Amino acid sequence: MRKQNIIDQEVFKKRLEKELAILETELKSVGHKNPDNPKDWEASSGEVDINASDLADIADNIESYESNTAILKPLEKQYNDVKLALTKIKREIYGICEICGQMIEEERLLAVPSARTCVAHKDQVRN
Repeated sequence: MRKQNIIDQEVFKKRLEKELAILETELKSVGHKNPDNPKDWEASSGEVDINASDLADIADNIESYESNTAILKPLEKQYNDVKLALTKIKREIYGICEICGQMIEEERLLAVPSARTCVAHKDQVRN
């Protein structure tokens, strides 16, 4: 059984809040929140005028949208993980592995403050 470490949740809360602000800025640069689902972000692109005579402009807008989508998806997952970690701090369950229920190693939380599992279960995150 792993030793139960006591972590300073206030330190992690500040780190997570800072990370959340950075992620939100990055997400806003490539997308916007889905008004129907605040946990979901949608990629943005320039306005596509389907009646435009310049096919190059249409292609550029489509390419921009595809690029933004590729950037947005991992940022969105990280953003939601950080929000979840902050919720866990409020509920006083932060730092507990979602798989085995043991404390997540402090070294792991220092490296990834939004970690949902201990090192042993890092590849088994529940969605």
